[in-house]
Amino acid sequence: MRRVLTQSQALLAAVLLAAAGAATAGGGEMKSWKGGATPPLALRDSSGKEHRLADYRGKVVVINFWATWCEPCREEMPSMQRLQGKLAGKPFAILAVDFGESVPRVNDFLKKVPVRLTVLFDRDISAANAWRVKVLPTTFVLDPEQRIRYSVVGDLQWDSPAVESAIRKLLPPG
Repeated sequence: MRRVLTQSQALLAAVLLAAAGAATAGGGEMKSWKGGATPPLALRDSSGKEHRLADYRGKVVVINFWATWCEPCREEMPSMQRLQGKLAGKPFAILAVDFGESVPRVNDFLKKVPVRLTVLFDRDISAANAWRVKVLPTTFVLDPEQRIRYSVVGDLQWDSPAVESAIRKLLPPG
């Protein structure tokens, strides 16, 4: 079944595609969040299981909005996987929110790219709109109380010492 985008969804997708190309040039950087409260998030994974942000309370959560057609998104995914490995056993999670694509398309992509992140599907891009995502990739880092602490517009080397250190500082003691 083909999905037809509304005019506003098509326009947003075109803007994101253009911006994704622009984001590649400079890459992203972690910036302290000053954008207000954390929006809700409740999306399903490829098996249909719903993931709610509340399910992750007590963990540092990285929420990454991405798409298979986004080159900077694809480039940063391996570093996210490495970060997840470095923080294995810690109260930490990465939620990779796919922007409007089908489950089969994303699953085909994930067969070719060796990442094992929790992938959620934002088929109608309502989550991206709620989180005010304008460029792909866009990523938010939440503390254990689910407050957004950092945002990143563009790609980032997630397993770099500076980024890993900033995320470790958010982890609860113990």
